Amino acid sequence: MKIVQEQFGISTRSRSQMIDITSKVQSFVSDSGISNGDVIVYCPHTTAAVTINENADSSVQHDILLTLEELLPKYRPGYRHSEENSDAHCKSSLVGCSEQVLIKNRRLQLGTWQAIYFCEFDGPRSRNVIVQVRGQ
Repeated sequence: MKIVQEQFGISTRSRSQMIDITSKVQSFVSDSGISNGDVIVYCPHTTAAVTINENADSSVQHDILLTLEELLPKYRPGYRHSEENSDAHCKSSLVGCSEQVLIKNRRLQLGTWQAIYFCEFDGPRSRNVIVQVRGQ
């Protein structure tokens, strides 16, 4: 088994944002020399996340961010964390820090409407994403 790991940066523009990183991940997969296996997309931040969801209608990303904001508003009585970003930490834990996607013939095996998103919950910031491709 061969393992190739890369990292790339993302600059977010707003406090909450979903950025489609599918093409960047596909590029790393294509360049890895690995035809079949999997890729792990990992977010090493406690107020951001990675998820897979629909890419055909941008209102889906809006609706996801709206729902998370309604569930976990920025200011909520009882939060104790002094940096005033407790909601972002909670959103990160709910969405998750990584996704795994299968690779076949050097292509991500995503569904027709799926894309990989970097989710910012405490921006704007400069962030990193780690991509690890494994296989043969």
